[in-house]
Amino acid sequence: MKLKKISITLALITAVILIIWGWSYQISTTIKASLAWEIYDNSLYLSGLLSIALMSVTMMLATRPVWLEKPFNGLDQIYRLHKWAGILAVMFALSHWLIEMGDDLVKALFGRAGRLPEQDFSGFTHMMRDAAEGVGEWGVYLLFAMLILTLWKRFPYNLWHYVHRAMPLIYLSLAFHAVWLAPLVWWQQPVGWLMGILLVGGSFASLLSIKGLIGKSRRVQGSITSISTSAMGITEVKCQLERTWTGHRAGQFAFVTFEPSEGAHPFTIASADHGNGQISFQIKGLGDYTRQLGYRLTIGHPVTVEGPYGQFNFKQRRHNAAQVWIAGGVGVTPFLAWLEALQNQPENSLEAEMHYSTHDRATDPFIERLQEACNHLNGIKLQIHDSSQGRKLTAEQLLTLHPKEKAMEVWFCGPSSWGNALEKELREKSQGVLWFQQEAFELR
Repeated sequence: MKLKKISITLALITAVILIIWGWSYQISTTIKASLAWEIYDNSLYLSGLLSIALMSVTMMLATRPVWLEKPFNGLDQIYRLHKWAGILAVMFALSHWLIEMGDDLVKALFGRAGRLPEQDFSGFTHMMRDAAEGVGEWGVYLLFAMLILTLWKRFPYNLWHYVHRAMPLIYLSLAFHAVWLAPLVWWQQPVGWLMGILLVGGSFASLLSIKGLIGKSRRVQGSITSISTSAMGITEVKCQLERTWTGHRAGQFAFVTFEPSEGAHPFTIASADHGNGQISFQIKGLGDYTRQLGYRLTIGHPVTVEGPYGQFNFKQRRHNAAQVWIAGGVGVTPFLAWLEALQNQPENSLEAEMHYSTHDRATDPFIERLQEACNHLNGIKLQIHDSSQGRKLTAEQLLTLHPKEKAMEVWFCGPSSWGNALEKELREKSQGVLWFQQEAFELR
């Protein structure tokens, strides 16, 4: 899901919330305050509603709902939506907090007159509302800190992983805040019913996360059978999983846990499914942990694999469209699985043009494997692009090879900045239908 599609999805969610809030506002029989206080109160409540609603959506998306993979085109795309919904929720939470802090300013400018009297709560209710106010304020502070750590890519993943596990608790505290401080009249209106549904969904998702139940039904235990590291810093790990592994489709990925203290990482499965529980991963050393995998892991080491997930497959969308596969570096892993699957199932053969970009052809361990696989598949035309020799793949080259008027289906897995640039150029220069699928593994 591209950022544009994510923006549209979030805009639709926000629009639904605004429509239901507006509907409830219109049917409300509450006596209205003066204009200044009316704007202030509704801004306060609306910002809070948008924040907790989007936060609820964020928590529900974090449960890895497999049934949403097809409409959203893969779990990796669902996680991108999860990330941006969370960011937007924090922005509304900050707005809510700033508006609350502006109470004295409104009083100074317009006076207390014209504001509706606050309901008189006493006893247990008064105590709970006071507690909800304090919890909500600290919840906003923690949310903002969480956002900073998530966007700060240099913050170690393993530490972020543990910090992020506090998110369900933060959500539940803010849900407590929302329940006790929402206007009482809301619970008799559509806006309250909507908020109630979202709070129940978000709270249930939070409890699943706290208990470690997210993805539990898809977890399989296994052990490492082989480890090897190439000169490019890529570690190949082969695993034997238990019989409960249901198999996978070429191009899918899984969450892999080698060490519980590090947590699960998403890795593309680099082998086709043979029905025997044997799978392999090609892991690029991008961080402190992955760079040390070749030294930290041993044969026989236990492993937990959760999955499979993903919709990255080579099924043609249009019968007459040109199939173009583009891989960069370790992004070649789903294509290796595809090629192996095609070799095992020649009846599924198809015609495709594969472009593989490497920094140094002489030391790249994938070149030989790609050439050998493509030599046995007449329909796959392989082209190697060595950037050290100035042979970087460009959109212009692709359009030279294919008529601009012809439909093109592009499957891309590699550096996101390169993929975004390629797609942008292709859309600007191509005159035909373009379908561009890009794998994205960004959990933060």
